[in-house]
Amino acid sequence: MPVKYFEVRWHGRAGQGAKSASQMLAEAALRAGKHVQAFPEYGAERSGAPMKAFNRIGDVPVLVRSSVENPDVVVVIDDTLLSPAVAEGLSDDGVLLVNTAKDAAFVAEKTQFEGKICTVNATEIALQEIKRGIPNTPMLGALAKVTGVVAPEALEARIEEMFGDKFSQDVIEANKRALKRGYEEVRCSH
Repeated sequence: MPVKYFEVRWHGRAGQGAKSASQMLAEAALRAGKHVQAFPEYGAERSGAPMKAFNRIGDVPVLVRSSVENPDVVVVIDDTLLSPAVAEGLSDDGVLLVNTAKDAAFVAEKTQFEGKICTVNATEIALQEIKRGIPNTPMLGALAKVTGVVAPEALEARIEEMFGDKFSQDVIEANKRALKRGYEEVRCSH
């Protein structure tokens, strides 16, 4: 019987933090004793170009080295990327998590996805808390809430570790608030 990992496919634009978010998720899961994988896939490597990032999380070593074709969750960081293509391979019992100010009906119409759709206005949260329109931290909070794949506390600890030497305590606290708000403000269709 093939091993089943928990798989996430991220869709974003270069510069929005999808690669960093997938890395942070993997490192938080690794700290929790899981086996992990995180890697990006770029087209044209320029700011604003569509890109994907992937995660695999499991209780056994991750030996697969291909892109994630049948994710458990698809995270869309930029709602201008919404199309049926972002939901490819996502079964109706999967989750489509989207950064948007619009509702689940809008997402369903754009993607033709009929499963569980969760939305959070992560860009607005990031602008309010971090003062920058990089929505990856609130999206991680929302992902933690809708999947339970990692605890929000593990992500907070990872923020402390990643940002500790590079940023002020104010920036660290702002990111932790953005993470918490993503966790609290995500809404799901069913």
